Amino acid sequence: MTRYISKRLLTAVFLLLVMSFMTFMLMRLTPGNYLDTLRMDPQISRDTLAYYEKLYQLDKPAWQQYLYWLAGLARGELGYSFYYNVPVARIIASRLGNTFILSLAAFLLTWMIALPLGIWAALRRGQWSDRLAQFISYVVLSMPGFFVAMILLYAAALTGWLPLGGMESPGAGTLPFWGRVLDVLKHLVIPATALSLGSIAALQKLMRGNMLDVLERPYILAARARGLPERRVIYVHALRNAINPMITLLGYEFSALLSGAALMEIITSWPGLGSLMLTAVRSKDIYLVMASMMMGGALFVLGNLLADIALAKADPRIRL
Repeated sequence: MTRYISKRLLTAVFLLLVMSFMTFMLMRLTPGNYLDTLRMDPQISRDTLAYYEKLYQLDKPAWQQYLYWLAGLARGELGYSFYYNVPVARIIASRLGNTFILSLAAFLLTWMIALPLGIWAALRRGQWSDRLAQFISYVVLSMPGFFVAMILLYAAALTGWLPLGGMESPGAGTLPFWGRVLDVLKHLVIPATALSLGSIAALQKLMRGNMLDVLERPYILAARARGLPERRVIYVHALRNAINPMITLLGYEFSALLSGAALMEIITSWPGLGSLMLTAVRSKDIYLVMASMMMGGALFVLGNLLADIALAKADPRIRL
């Protein structure tokens, strides 16, 4: 397993480098650069523009700029943000925690609801409750996440029960610690719910199908014939095998929530990496875009690696 993890990490480094190069080239192929916005300001002289070009390496060929960025990355530097005029690492650090809070909340909400709901539906196969759950799942799957977010925002505007956006209320800094936590949780309800509903619908259908397949296996019949309690048959013998495919999806689901969080952050004004990425792309802040993409790619690779390790630990039969 140690050798396997080492190989996966080396492969991940190669993939991240390829992704960073593709991101850099795509940003370079689009017309213009950050200094074009400064050129439209008559108060900025040509000497100042030339100074910025030299400072940000924009006067050099594309391949030299990329190598310059790689050299900085090897030293632990992610570059300098043109738009915010601060190191990229400082901006990423200030926003990454917010995105992680939203993604983790949606992730926990998804799995804590989807797995029990899938098991519950499988045990009631063909009953009206099972059919109702599947119908609702199809309806939710047909609705885009951003549309669900706008519906929830509209409902919040009509009722006033929940905040309409952002992460904190005005004056939240004066509240005690638990008051600030409660305020953040209120702001978290709409984006986390909208982000997780589609995943809940999809995962509960998969869990239901896995449970139905396992419950028809001969060893389940043998366990029941031995007189084992039904709860033990379901939650020990059946669930342990039915959950293996779900563990495989764990890494993909986490990365999907991170990518989906970007759009949800923009819609709900959540101050995370999504809104930061939008600002960076619109302002042609190339190093900030690359750092954001690298962060998302690293989390994607890490999520899949952890899912593979968890799968090997959950099922001793699995070997490399």
